[in-house]
Amino acid sequence: MRLSLDQVAVVRQYVLQSGIVNRGLQDDLIDHLCCVIEFKIERGKSLQAALEEAVNELAPEGLIALQLETVFLLNSIKIIRMKKVMYTIGALSVMAFVLGWCFGMMHWEGARELSIFGFLGFVFLYVPLLIVDRFKTNIRWVLSEKLKFILGTLSGLILSIAVSFKILHLPGADQLLILGTGLFTFGFLPFLFFTMYKKSVS
Repeated sequence: MRLSLDQVAVVRQYVLQSGIVNRGLQDDLIDHLCCVIEFKIERGKSLQAALEEAVNELAPEGLIALQLETVFLLNSIKIIRMKKVMYTIGALSVMAFVLGWCFGMMHWEGARELSIFGFLGFVFLYVPLLIVDRFKTNIRWVLSEKLKFILGTLSGLILSIAVSFKILHLPGADQLLILGTGLFTFGFLPFLFFTMYKKSVS
């Protein structure tokens, strides 16, 4: 049997209300659900029961989960490229810092430059990319986890900048050090122990 236009409209409305915004995905889901619903109605199911069963069979976690998976798959190449760039920068900056330390121990020229460039590359290139990647993969965090992550990240960056300013003898290093320490102590640590406590009693 074929679904009537009114029945197709019910399916379309359900898909739209599920939060699916990708037009191509909307059409594919409606087409698939209609085919399954037709089969189930032929076996005596009502439209609503057939729709609920079809959705549950297709996406037990909800149709919006399919959209998230689709977006991830469409962006997987970009994500892989970003990860390659991120880890390459991380590896090179750490290698430069370690070589700078080794050069310094051997009293060779270029030790200071290698250490500085390695440290700055790690702090201002690798760490921000890592933060973005980490935040995207944990987008469903609860509010306390998000605040802990944001405060920890912010305090870490401020402290890293303070250390960079100290190394380069730039003004404002002491103020940044105090700000970063205060944010870490009174911002990040309370949320850290609060979330640890919540996990221990749950």
